[in-house]
Amino acid sequence: MNDGDERDNFLLSRKLMLNDLEARGIRDERVLRAMGEIAREKFLPAELWPQAYSDGPLPINCHQTISQPYIVALMTQELRVKPEMDVLEIGTGSGYQTAILSKLAKRVYTIDRFEKLSHSAQAVLKELGVDNVEFCVGDGSCGWSTERTFERIIVTAALPKVGEPLTGQLATGGIMIAPVGGPNVQRLYAYEKDKDGKITERFICDVRFVRVVGKYGFDE
Repeated sequence: MNDGDERDNFLLSRKLMLNDLEARGIRDERVLRAMGEIAREKFLPAELWPQAYSDGPLPINCHQTISQPYIVALMTQELRVKPEMDVLEIGTGSGYQTAILSKLAKRVYTIDRFEKLSHSAQAVLKELGVDNVEFCVGDGSCGWSTERTFERIIVTAALPKVGEPLTGQLATGGIMIAPVGGPNVQRLYAYEKDKDGKITERFICDVRFVRVVGKYGFDE
């Protein structure tokens, strides 16, 4: 297969992925457009490229995973990102979710505890011309390294509970999407902070994520 045929196959697979996402209730046009523009195969080892647009998680380095396209789309849709917003992402992973967010937000701040994953994601996003992302290697359960707030926070790995550092960094009127529960199965929630600082939660669906390891996450 030559490069042109491979590129055409990826474009077709991406279109079929978008059709499936719409059929499953993803309606946000900005989310669909972003997922149509980002080449998911770029975030995977070459041997997994044939599975790049299948609707399932796939393994990446450091025993982590890239989430299935539907869950990426659902979490991003529920986050309701506006162009003028800064977004905090806990769990850079492959960088695929980061790339989607970069199309929707003013700036993305992303944390991963694995330096290898962070560097790999930085390389791919640079190749794609993404320049509105700041990377950090550290304990994502403690939030961003400086004292500030974010209009939107997305947690792309499982937490036993949402700790104070993250709720503290969620701005008034902000939304946080996070999977919360045990190490094997979790419940995906949307958290919103009102003008009085009260946090309300809304259940979205059952999910299965790798764990956030850290001070407010799971033990190693």
